[in-house]
Amino acid sequence: MKDLMGKAIRDYYHQENPQDLQTETSISELDELPVAYLFRDFEEMNEIEQKALELSHGKILDIGAGAGSHSLYLQNERHLDVTALDISPKSIEVCRLRGIKKAVAENMLYFSGETFDTILLLMNGTGIFQSLPVIDIYLKKLYSLLNEGGQILIDSTDILYMFDRDEDGGVYIPAEGYYGELDYIVHYKGESEDPIKWLYLDFNTLKNAAENNGFKIEKLLKDEDAYLARLTK
Repeated sequence: MKDLMGKAIRDYYHQENPQDLQTETSISELDELPVAYLFRDFEEMNEIEQKALELSHGKILDIGAGAGSHSLYLQNERHLDVTALDISPKSIEVCRLRGIKKAVAENMLYFSGETFDTILLLMNGTGIFQSLPVIDIYLKKLYSLLNEGGQILIDSTDILYMFDRDEDGGVYIPAEGYYGELDYIVHYKGESEDPIKWLYLDFNTLKNAAENNGFKIEKLLKDEDAYLARLTK
């Protein structure tokens, strides 16, 4: 992993000629992702993010913390005990520089030793699951990290709207695999990250997977094709 996302975050923080990231998927063209977006404050976040942060309580694990904006709000404004977790070492370096007291560079599958009252997976939190065949591995890991009475707050988007429709309203989707399983590529300053698997889940598919792994699930908020869900034991 070249950690291009982390490089962009670090460049922006240190103001070392930061440039916008470029992203693309197996079903979408190149798109600009302003690095400043990853540093936005609570008022600039969308309704789903704000709702999840408002519902967070107790000891918190922020998975996929990025530049740490969610963790910073919970730590500094809500005065909660937060651990920022991200696979990107450069992103975690910036989290620490921004003042996050607990920041860990680790794959969530290998993170252990603590359990939490709230686990956050935001900005298409289901993406980290990669694909349906391995989703059980991630859900079992999340179950082990969650305290009794705790909650997982996770968001995603049903991307069915991105596929073409016929005159009768039928949708042209891939014959093999689940339509929300995408290849995701990040570009920054002329370099390209190797493609990674990234998973968008419709709510019913997440519900079935969650219930198969011992969770109860409820949809807390819907914003067009995106939603926020809460998983509990």
